[in-house]
Amino acid sequence: MIIENITDFDTEQTLDCGQAFRWTKQEDGTFKGIAGGKAVSIGLVENSIIIDGADDTDKEFWTHYLDLDLDYRNIRKSLSQMHPILNEAAQFAPGIRILNQDPWEALCSFIISQNNNIPRIKGIVERLCREFGDKITEECYTFPNAEIIAQLSPEDLQPIRAGFRARYIIDGARKVADGEIDLEKIRTMEINDARKELMKITGVGIKVADCTLLYGLHRLDCFPLDVWMKRAMSTLFPDVSPDFFGEYAGIAQQYIFHYSRMHPELFL
Repeated sequence: MIIENITDFDTEQTLDCGQAFRWTKQEDGTFKGIAGGKAVSIGLVENSIIIDGADDTDKEFWTHYLDLDLDYRNIRKSLSQMHPILNEAAQFAPGIRILNQDPWEALCSFIISQNNNIPRIKGIVERLCREFGDKITEECYTFPNAEIIAQLSPEDLQPIRAGFRARYIIDGARKVADGEIDLEKIRTMEINDARKELMKITGVGIKVADCTLLYGLHRLDCFPLDVWMKRAMSTLFPDVSPDFFGEYAGIAQQYIFHYSRMHPELFL
């Protein structure tokens, strides 16, 4: 499948920026991964996105997943006018987009992300899918839904080697599966109420809640602050609150995060 006439999109900046954990860069520069129960390879040739493993009936799903209908050019222009360093960060990685991920997958993945690094997060997520997801191909498995995980115990998760996070995963799955946590309802809640709902899950603090809101529920006003982002903000934007960035704070966060990660010399 080909999606043509695309601007302001970069596969690496979008799929390898820490917002999703099921994409792997291949030697030819494409990214192989799984979303929506589909195993595909995504590449960019000039202004066309080529998705191997999908056909035209999947076009609506991938357009939505990659957030291709949102006018990032105008958003970037607006954000760039707010602060000179944000302008520099936005121009450095203009191809970043916020994925429309499955809310449960995002919640579970960011529970796993606590006190963890990206390679290990990817490993735990991959083992979770292999153990409890549905087989797509010999090497690819779907992300198991909350109802499946809710039936397990923390001991059942020992093969995925999630450590202390196992009981958090189980608690989150049970609260989502029984409706105590309604992820679709959270999508439209006032932001502080939405955080509080997610933080009812054992082990979910503000950072995991905010990551779930931004990356799983597309709450673009959310600005996750982990240790790295707190350092970036204190160094590059002293005395600036995340609220300063407004309704597209989450996009600003991605520009700042990527720019900071690619410029470690700023923090020496």
